[in-house]
Amino acid sequence: MTQNPEIGQSILANGVNTNYHDVGSGFPVLMIHGSGPGVSAWANWRLTIPALAAQRRVIAPDMVGFGFSERPAGIRYGLDSWVAQAIGLLDALKIERADLIGNSFGGALALALAIRHPTRVRRLVLMGAAGVSFPITPGLDAVWGYTPSIANMRKLLDVFAFDRTLMSDELAELRYRASIQPGFQEAFSAMFPAPRQNGVEALASREEDIRALPHETLVVHGREDQVLPLSNSLTLAQWISRSQLHVFGRCGHWTQIEHAARFAQLVGNFLAEADALEA
Repeated sequence: MTQNPEIGQSILANGVNTNYHDVGSGFPVLMIHGSGPGVSAWANWRLTIPALAAQRRVIAPDMVGFGFSERPAGIRYGLDSWVAQAIGLLDALKIERADLIGNSFGGALALALAIRHPTRVRRLVLMGAAGVSFPITPGLDAVWGYTPSIANMRKLLDVFAFDRTLMSDELAELRYRASIQPGFQEAFSAMFPAPRQNGVEALASREEDIRALPHETLVVHGREDQVLPLSNSLTLAQWISRSQLHVFGRCGHWTQIEHAARFAQLVGNFLAEADALEA
């Protein structure tokens, strides 16, 4: 039996046994995944981790309730517990300050972490991010409302990607199998119950807090994203003073997969600027 690449190392982060990947050396970057069914840090970032790890230390955890991290009985899923876990992970690894990359749901977490713990963050990358209020899209409603079947997973994959040739029946089966591992669907369905607009609002940070962010921020979005609207990133780019915005055309919600090399180069250059300033 081959080793599951989604399982990395394990560490206690704010009391949660956390599965995480820790690759490369240099200034650390913490990568926070999105909230699709059966998601894990490795599933989200498998193409980005090796590209960035050539220049820096890449740390990619499974957030509590997702992937192969512990799902403690009675935990309240929400920004408070996820941010506390991320800070707990940095503490456990004795990392004072890191760059932060957040994808979708992970973008909302990255925003909240930077707002609550500004000194722990050097630079911020928000990709297809939640974290502001918006009317929930049919795509996101379908993602958060997923009930396990191969057909439903196939439909979701077609929502995620602009180029549907990237989405095979084999991938649908693989992600479906991931979504039905013990405890996965129970935790997932508990996080964003209907009406799911409440889930959008629960992930949103306040406008004045976002506007006060001092960090250099790269905002990235796919123009054809059906899950998180492009308007989210336009808003973030307007509100965050030291921001730049990059929109990929012919791209859905999975910028890091659909435009993997371009995304890694863009992020790598952005983080390398900070390396040069500190050299």
